[in-house]
Amino acid sequence: MDSTSRLAQVRARLDLPLARRASGLLEGRHRSILKGHGQDFDDLSLYTPGDDVGDIDWKSSARAGIPVIRRFARQSNLNLVIVADTGRNMAALAAGGEEKSEVAVFMASLVAYLARDRGDRVALVAGDAERLVQRPPRSSTQELELMLHVLAGAYDVDAPPSDLNRPLERAMNAFQRRSLMLVITDEARPEPGHEQLLRQLRVRHEVMVLAVADASALTLTGGATSKPVRDVDADLQLPPFLQRRRALQASGEQVVRARRDMVAELLRRQQIHGMTATGSDHAVVQLIDLLGRQKRADR
Repeated sequence: MDSTSRLAQVRARLDLPLARRASGLLEGRHRSILKGHGQDFDDLSLYTPGDDVGDIDWKSSARAGIPVIRRFARQSNLNLVIVADTGRNMAALAAGGEEKSEVAVFMASLVAYLARDRGDRVALVAGDAERLVQRPPRSSTQELELMLHVLAGAYDVDAPPSDLNRPLERAMNAFQRRSLMLVITDEARPEPGHEQLLRQLRVRHEVMVLAVADASALTLTGGATSKPVRDVDADLQLPPFLQRRRALQASGEQVVRARRDMVAELLRRQQIHGMTATGSDHAVVQLIDLLGRQKRADR
């Protein structure tokens, strides 16, 4: 993806109904996060395709004989904080064939695009075992493009290993105002060692996890021309003849399922909703589904 036009490329890949659906669900995050601080009722308007059905005023609709939705006047902008894992694990391949870093940057770009069009602000905290990068909340196109460029530049196969606790702790200490925290990592995280910080973060903020699914080294290649698959996070190299062993594939799939179940249970305990995307195209639908699940849970 061209680093100078990430928001424009998101717009090109996001059709209008999906954009309106995502924007409506993000509006729901305003009302959830600002609960108790109030959002003034503005007016009633006719429902149009793409509006969130959760905003339909059923009593007014019954009287009018047509679907009517409630509009609210926002009292303040929403801060969205992207908390990104930049460990070298993110330089590996995603399940859809892209690099996980490309999917991660696309998800961050999607969040930034939706926020910018609503007038909301986006901040960034990105880090690994040795590095931390922080950018304050911004809403202009130029500032968001720069933020996304900084994030993309942090991903590299020679980067330090992942340490999700470091960006989580920085986000918790740096942002006092209640915000929507979007943690971007891979499907192996968060791990039990991250649970305490997630619990603390969840008390103050709303938290969602946007994960990238790992490609399987056992299904990436095949045939006589296959090359050894190397783990970017270790020194393991898997030769082609092992990649085609069915028993090894079954064992690997079992390990992956157990890891996914562990992450899902951890998020459930902390009442955090998450998604796992196989690639950039999949991420759009998954993010909309995530926002919808979170909004329904808040009712």
